[in-house]
Amino acid sequence: MQNKSVLGLAEANLILDAAQKEAETNGWKVVIAVVDDGGHLLALRRMDDAAPMGSYVASEKARTAALGRKESQVFEEMINGGRTAFLSVPVLQGTMTGGVPVIVDGNVVGAVGVSGVKPDQDAQTAKAGVAAIR
Repeated sequence: MQNKSVLGLAEANLILDAAQKEAETNGWKVVIAVVDDGGHLLALRRMDDAAPMGSYVASEKARTAALGRKESQVFEEMINGGRTAFLSVPVLQGTMTGGVPVIVDGNVVGAVGVSGVKPDQDAQTAKAGVAAIR
């Protein structure tokens, strides 16, 4: 039998707080989603004036990073590189930059997705959240 770490509410809140701080420092209005290793939503924070659509997009970016076990940017680059068939993969709808897996002891325990600003800024905000629990 194997043992694994899991994200709980305390870790999700640390991630949300750190990501929000990064966004506020830069004047960005974003939505931050935290999911478990199966891509199920644990927590969501929509900053004031962030677009409502961002709640859906951030959650899907996080789900893609969790289930794909890598940053969602990898899948976006694959599609942009001509592998458009990947768009038909079921479940993975957040194939845009901004989803970052949370890795503990070499295992993906969840992911963070951010939506609301430029792709690299979404990723920067998500990585700031992930860094809070490393």
